[in-house]
Amino acid sequence: MTGKQIIKLLPYQQPFLFVDELTTISNESITGHYTFKKDEYFYQGHFKDNPITPGVILTECMAQIGVVCLGVFMLKDELSEVNLPQIVLTSSQIDFFLPVYPEEKVTVISEKEVFRFNKLKCNVKLFNERKELVCRGKISGMMKIGQSDI
Repeated sequence: MTGKQIIKLLPYQQPFLFVDELTTISNESITGHYTFKKDEYFYQGHFKDNPITPGVILTECMAQIGVVCLGVFMLKDELSEVNLPQIVLTSSQIDFFLPVYPEEKVTVISEKEVFRFNKLKCNVKLFNERKELVCRGKISGMMKIGQSDI
């Protein structure tokens, strides 16, 4: 399964899709990228005259790439056009170190910590274009295939 195929299966669309490309994919880890456009809806109010990407959006970007994309890849043998992935975030603990500004490209690197009973827990890191660590932490999510309640 390619990065483009994974992105196509994600349960997100603009303006809430924070994955541009996936460059490294395995059952143990994933690396992906996203460039924050200057006209993203959240910059209008965060902050006045000094737009900075909200931490919750950085967390979402890490979750989409680091947990959801990795989970889709890990469940690829169970997926079909009728059996699409359903994924919910169950927990996150993130430490923030640097801001991300409009037009910055970020890289998310996620390593699987555990995948058991359809719960995926990952160690995630987000870097800016200068390869500086912006934030890091742990994110977990529950995964199911097909239409059912999680």
